[in-house]
Amino acid sequence: MADRAVGIPFAKEGIPFIAAPAGITLLAGWLGWSVVAFLGGVATLFSAWFFRNPARVVPQGHNLVVAPGDGKVIAIEEEFEPRYLKERCIRLTIFLNVFNVHINRMPCDGLIEDVQYQPGLFMVASKPEATLRNEQNAVMIKTHEGIKVLCVQVAGLIARRIVSWVSPQDQAIRGERYGLIRFGSRMDTFLPIGTNVRVAIGDRVKGGETIVGELP
Repeated sequence: MADRAVGIPFAKEGIPFIAAPAGITLLAGWLGWSVVAFLGGVATLFSAWFFRNPARVVPQGHNLVVAPGDGKVIAIEEEFEPRYLKERCIRLTIFLNVFNVHINRMPCDGLIEDVQYQPGLFMVASKPEATLRNEQNAVMIKTHEGIKVLCVQVAGLIARRIVSWVSPQDQAIRGERYGLIRFGSRMDTFLPIGTNVRVAIGDRVKGGETIVGELP
């Protein structure tokens, strides 16, 4: 899997959202519409900030799992995952607000076994029922040791577009960019029982950089 977003300051999918208000700002400034130019400038800056694509220092080590996105840990639950893993596991949920980086990253190394998109609702992403009912995209990763890790992009109340750049049989590389969600969302990572979880509810994490667990 080629990391297509390396070296680009903004996600490519965000360029139209940055260019449109920037064009309005320039036109309004040229016409002397100061209020419109100001509002357009604010919208341009917000879009550029939202779609920012920062570099990250990916930690090295055997069986480490890193956060797949930026945000706040809102749940660490042991539960049965009924759709893909079909077994009990640990669900670690990260909530991304509109001010977080929305580039998503691979949590671990391995082989992508499956990618499945599920249409659904656009409930507030922090609600527990959003786990099964919201629009989402699931990526199943099998590590070199044969351990399965499921990473799910979940749309939210404002997020209406999930973007994924990966396909089955691609290589997953820990910390590598693989997609994004706009605008506000959550990331669910399902880990096997026995994983040493290294974050707590309320912790702030950085995608591709913060270690959230160590696989058994």
